[in-house]
Amino acid sequence: MNGIVGNDRRCRPGRTRPRVVATRFPMSETQHTPPVRRLPEVNELVAGVRAGNRTMLARAITLVESRLPRHEVAAQELLQKLLPFTGQARRVGITGSPGVGKSTFIESFGCYLVDQNHQVAVLTIDPTSTRSHGSILGDKTRMEKLCVSPKAFIRPSPSGEHLGGVARRTRETMLLCEAAGFDVIVIETVGVGQSEIALRSMTDFFLLLLLPGSGDELQGIKKGIVEMADLVVINKADGENRMRAEASRMDQANALHYQQPATPGWTTEALLCSGRDGVGVPEIWANIEKFYTKLMPAGVIADLRRQQAQAWFRDLIDEELRRRFYNDPQVTIRLDETRQALLEGQITAVQAAQALFRAAEFSATRFNPEPAKN
Repeated sequence: MNGIVGNDRRCRPGRTRPRVVATRFPMSETQHTPPVRRLPEVNELVAGVRAGNRTMLARAITLVESRLPRHEVAAQELLQKLLPFTGQARRVGITGSPGVGKSTFIESFGCYLVDQNHQVAVLTIDPTSTRSHGSILGDKTRMEKLCVSPKAFIRPSPSGEHLGGVARRTRETMLLCEAAGFDVIVIETVGVGQSEIALRSMTDFFLLLLLPGSGDELQGIKKGIVEMADLVVINKADGENRMRAEASRMDQANALHYQQPATPGWTTEALLCSGRDGVGVPEIWANIEKFYTKLMPAGVIADLRRQQAQAWFRDLIDEELRRRFYNDPQVTIRLDETRQALLEGQITAVQAAQALFRAAEFSATRFNPEPAKN
């Protein structure tokens, strides 16, 4: 931007604004060129992540979250070089309905682990709000104590348009955090439904938070989630809620006896906790450590990691097929008219989908012909 010198007298009421005669001074070449934020080289990021540099770790995560083709190539090179340094952390998934106190609990849990000399990374996955475009960013501001700890790292990321994108980026972010030396990775999600299934597929230990007295009216919803849990925790077990929390814990413990274990060789328990006061947090961590101590020598954790890799593999294929289908030129041409015909009742949903599939097959045959046979 050029420097300007001129008449700066103020306009008085009833008078026209005085004419400003500007004199432009030549700027140096460095002033003409705006600063460009350089994307660190892959080797530079590898060194920074391995050194535990939080700034470089954040830049590495930004790189893997980017949709630019050149960034995706660099991100895969980065992950490949860091892969030998991953896989040693405790991968803990935490979920619960809105209002159960996940952020408060995770802060107490994280602060306890930090006091025990652990390095803790907290990653959040949460469907993006169509209005605010990322309401989960409030989680970081609610974890005020954990945020300032040099042994903790909190990364909230908006989900984008669909859950699959979150799962893919969260898995990559988890690997980066492991390579940076974090030995406990906490992944949080919110809601009841597909997000819990995605969370289960990328973690070893699945922790479900419940409220005292969240009883019979939610049993149908909770049942599927409880069946995936390795530990059920009744949160907010303090003050007047203490007796209700204990009653809920006993109900859950009795129900768990009739369910198949979420992880082979493990018995799911029900515990009490107060995220506000930190009561019960040591017992929860002891339960998680017992999980790894018991199942790791038996090869169960290694089998879980293989299942996680296969789930990631399938998710990537599904996402890439979806992307290629909707980016196909023939599908793009026919999509609006096919959708309109469906809405007007001219064709069924099955016929509409088949028409677009045939268009995509025609496009693939036309633009990618088979090599001529000799």
